[in-house]
Amino acid sequence: MDSKIKVDIADFRTETRAWLEENCPKSMCQPIKDASDFYWGGRNAKFNSEDQKIWFERMLEKGWIVPYWEKKYGGGGLSPKENTILTQEMSRLGCRKPIYSFGISMLGPALLQFATEKQKLKYLPQIVKGEIWWCQGYSEPNSGSDLAGLQMRAEDKGDYFLVTGSKVWTSYGDKADWIFCLVRTDQNAPKHKGISFLLVDMKSKGVSTRPIKLISGKSPFCETFFDAVRVPKSNLVGNLNDGWTIAKFLLTHERQMIGGIGETDIKQSPHNLAKKNLPFENGKLKDSILRTEISDFELDDEIFNLTIQRIIDEAKAGNNSGALSSFFKYYGTELNVKRFELLLSISGSDGLLWLDEKDSGINLARNFCRSKGNTIEGGTSEIQLNIIAKRILELP
Repeated sequence: MDSKIKVDIADFRTETRAWLEENCPKSMCQPIKDASDFYWGGRNAKFNSEDQKIWFERMLEKGWIVPYWEKKYGGGGLSPKENTILTQEMSRLGCRKPIYSFGISMLGPALLQFATEKQKLKYLPQIVKGEIWWCQGYSEPNSGSDLAGLQMRAEDKGDYFLVTGSKVWTSYGDKADWIFCLVRTDQNAPKHKGISFLLVDMKSKGVSTRPIKLISGKSPFCETFFDAVRVPKSNLVGNLNDGWTIAKFLLTHERQMIGGIGETDIKQSPHNLAKKNLPFENGKLKDSILRTEISDFELDDEIFNLTIQRIIDEAKAGNNSGALSSFFKYYGTELNVKRFELLLSISGSDGLLWLDEKDSGINLARNFCRSKGNTIEGGTSEIQLNIIAKRILELP
């Protein structure tokens, strides 16, 4: 039996590799320059190129937009092992994701865990097809890292909730179609107990957004305002006043996403940039201090990637803790900051150039500023260290 499974897996890898090589356009194997290279989907979706359109449509037809979801929800029904092989083969070729979606990375897992079957059948296929661009409504102006201190209210009006309040740091709120958000539905309950999880159409009367500009000159963030917005009761996910349970579950996926990929424009290698820009002698970088720093970074990066793979394998065996997402988030984002500090050191004064916003080239200074933001969003590094100390290391 085991040998048969191994043969089937080997065949799947061979077939997957051949399909990707034949169907992924060459331009979709080129590195991402910035967020404008992404396909986000949505009501007003536009492809940046014919190749991007072809790649999305082929992956959709194959069932590989979200390959590990069940077919009835629009997924590909792949086993964990098959999904791992697909991920490895796409990485080997440098294939871009066919769509970038908070619906896939954050909301989808929450719906699978907590939504009714009717809600799953409604929203999950729309997410797969890229019909809805989702954004997240968690943080509020006066809450900071105390997420459970949120005050946006959803009053029960019979067959609908009346939502009033505001959210901040809403990524792509000005472009999104729907928002999944936390609201307070019981003002008298302890703060962790009176929260519910709602889905809100951004076209609803009373919803408005205002962009927030960052020091990097680029920003996906917005303030989002809700002025007596009517939201149908059918848009409640999970039980009333039990939204904190969903919030914690979803945060594990958000933190893994931020820790794993960050929000900067590039993943350039310090080693490769040094080979291009700095003098070498006898095959070694002449600057011994910088050479040591690059070696340390590459070791840390490789160890982090191997640790992620080990934890993924342990999760398949049922040995996992949600608190590990804090480890991913902390180490991944701090490592990303270290990457850009190195890239700036290698580039010297050229790395400090602050190009015009419309410039399509890679800008290290802007990306360094953005990498610092990764250590704040989704819970600051200090918050993650507290969680790691308490729930992973079990310190007193």
